Amino acid sequence: MFSKFVALAFLAGLAAGFQRPAGGARRMGVHMMAERVPFMAGNWKMNPTSSADAEALGKAVAGFSTDGVEVAIIPPFCYLPIVGAAAKNSNVKVGAQNVFVEEKGAYTGATSPLMLMDMDCEYVLCGHSERRVVFHEEEDYINKKVRTVLDHNMKPILCIGESQFEYEKKLNKQVCAMQLAKDLDGVTAEEMKNVVIAYEPVWAIGTGLVATPEIAQDVHSFIRSWLVENFNEKVAAETRIQYGGSVTPESVDELMACPDIDGCLVGGASLIPEKFERIVGFRKAVAA
Repeated sequence: MFSKFVALAFLAGLAAGFQRPAGGARRMGVHMMAERVPFMAGNWKMNPTSSADAEALGKAVAGFSTDGVEVAIIPPFCYLPIVGAAAKNSNVKVGAQNVFVEEKGAYTGATSPLMLMDMDCEYVLCGHSERRVVFHEEEDYINKKVRTVLDHNMKPILCIGESQFEYEKKLNKQVCAMQLAKDLDGVTAEEMKNVVIAYEPVWAIGTGLVATPEIAQDVHSFIRSWLVENFNEKVAAETRIQYGGSVTPESVDELMACPDIDGCLVGGASLIPEKFERIVGFRKAVAA
């Protein structure tokens, strides 16, 4: 356990070394206000298990009110045509859960960016913890996926976040800084207008645990300060940062009252229309 901690601390300590030339960017001393449209995205993961259920869920979400909020649904690959058709005449966007870094070729089981473009995908998840942990995707590959998505005129939702061990050792900010530095390597300030960041503490994904609004806001504020240092204040003010990790109708209001939380990446609750609708229609007046 000690050696694991030393390795993590060493790697996290390197995060400060991954600095991008930023042309005068400086540390943000106060919270910057910007008109960032809230963004709620439903990651269906490997659900549902029938095309009929996928179509019904897509139609239900397409009927939501989207006044003042952007909404996206991210179904499994096989349901993209069905869900895309269900959402076609609405304001609901469609995204993909993954992408391969090549356009075509002998890559059995892979899905190319050209295929996603043909399915009218606007967003693509990159770096989700389940891809990192279960499928062993590392930072250099996640960076290639971010680059692939941007190069094909789609928008990456870059997921970052710490494990429970890293959180308990108070390494959450260092881990996020390292992931941001590596995953966004080569991305320009101009391209950042098409990047969404999702902070998902791994210990809160699918566990029923939710980071308190204070914990989430603290990390989101740190991420925004990192964007100032590594890009500029304009990028930091305009980039939307979602929170993800067992978001529910009961937790969304307090989370969305935090000044640096610009939306949610929702898992299980996005599969239940009435729950996801309540999250999409969060109440802005509730104070954190």
